[in-house]
Amino acid sequence: MGRCAAERGVVNVERRLGILGGSFNPPHVGHLMIASDTCAILGLEKVLFVPAANPPHKPAAADVSAAERLEMTRLAVRGDERFAVSSVEIDGGLTYSVETVAEIQRQWADYWLFFILGSDSLLQFGSWHRPREILELCALAVALRPGDDSHAVDQEAARWGREKVTVVPTTVVSVSSSEIRGRVRSGKPVRYLVPEPVERYITEHRLYGST
Repeated sequence: MGRCAAERGVVNVERRLGILGGSFNPPHVGHLMIASDTCAILGLEKVLFVPAANPPHKPAAADVSAAERLEMTRLAVRGDERFAVSSVEIDGGLTYSVETVAEIQRQWADYWLFFILGSDSLLQFGSWHRPREILELCALAVALRPGDDSHAVDQEAARWGREKVTVVPTTVVSVSSSEIRGRVRSGKPVRYLVPEPVERYITEHRLYGST
């Protein structure tokens, strides 16, 4: 496919856009901290949260619709001008990251793109659909996940190219969407694990077995 957009000189490398994909089922403070830290460290103008339609690696819980995950994500980022939400995957039925990044590049043509992912995803990046084409479209910003071997992550970053992969020292928040769903099902509080509007939405719509 040739050189990436930044190398062709068709984007302003000072205008940087982060892409944070996920099922966001539900979105939580860990997602927000990764976005906030990456935004500050890499000088991103904005981080675009992209809820997945049908994530190939982490299927969404069947009892929560894509529309509900999209709305929770919008509620989670509301009020922070650094963050925005894109429904590009849900609207277009996109499955693979390469398709998502290509479409976002089309929509944000004058931005240098950074695809934000966890170190666990980087360690599996070689199994993704057309990974080298992803790197032709954007750079990777990698947040080290709890329990991952930092040396192994650094080696994997070097494998794909230091100019294309940056390991970002983000604040580690040990919380997961599956943990939150489990807490809701068992009647435990999730306050401070998710933004308050998301907590209210879960309760009002009786998601994850809440009553």
